[in-house]
Amino acid sequence: MALAARNAARLGVPSVGTLVAALGIDSGISKSEVSRICAGRGEVVGAFRTRPLDHTAFPYVYLDATYLHVRNSSSLVTSMAVVVATGITAEGAREVRPRERVVPPGLDVGDSEDEVFWRGFLAALKKRGLSGVRLVISDQHAGLVAALRRSFQGSGHQRCRVHFARNLLAHVPKSHSDMVAAVFRTIFAQPDPATAASTWDEVRDQLAGRFPKIGPLMDQAKSEVLAFSTFPWAHWSKIWSTNPLERVNKEIKRRARVVGIFPNEAAVIRLVGAVLADMHDEWQSGERRYLSEGSMALLGPTGDTGTIAAINRGE
Repeated sequence: MALAARNAARLGVPSVGTLVAALGIDSGISKSEVSRICAGRGEVVGAFRTRPLDHTAFPYVYLDATYLHVRNSSSLVTSMAVVVATGITAEGAREVRPRERVVPPGLDVGDSEDEVFWRGFLAALKKRGLSGVRLVISDQHAGLVAALRRSFQGSGHQRCRVHFARNLLAHVPKSHSDMVAAVFRTIFAQPDPATAASTWDEVRDQLAGRFPKIGPLMDQAKSEVLAFSTFPWAHWSKIWSTNPLERVNKEIKRRARVVGIFPNEAAVIRLVGAVLADMHDEWQSGERRYLSEGSMALLGPTGDTGTIAAINRGE
């Protein structure tokens, strides 16, 4: 975070840690000074969230949500979904180029991530220049999948294997969960797409024989959970789940614990945007690429996601 702190100091804006610490104690800072600090930080975050994305292609895009407590206009504390998108560039670098957005959850998680929201979110990214998307990695949300069919026709959708494994285990007695998880993991230890697909079928038959509800779940999810296998083998462990976003969400949660309950959506955007800006600076200053340029070259100029989980129809 040192680079982000230097950038913030150069811009006359304190780092997030300094700002939170200052606002969290009786430091004697005047209200006007606090307002000036927040306004300055807000300008930096706003510029970060709206900057162009047309400097390169983003073959891989990750989408995930984390939840924070926010006070609404009626002074009620509600859980709000903060949706974060990150991308891997054509050169293999990791960027927080796509923006974050805060959305109200409605009655449940599904209502907070419906098709209308996702279509608007993805359309805004494309308007800023997001292109070259070959695979979108996310949890399974009906609204998101429907929106992807409209926004990224021809791209693939990777359903997070970790989230899907949790769905499977929900239909298994706890006494058998370790066994089921271990058997399921064997699918992802295979060396090529054909073997992974055949192992999936073997695991499906083995588990469905003891736990009938697992059969239909695995039948419906096969193409999306195995979408990663049509891409270079060197990328598999980085694209078969949303785990690369876990650190991002953990850092958001860590910073949010200092605040507790946010007074409004703007405060959430300000803090989360600052966290992402700091993390983006850290990634850009690192010497190692997330995926090597050599392995990225294996994608080729046009690529081929095959027929597995292809998002190729509009609705």
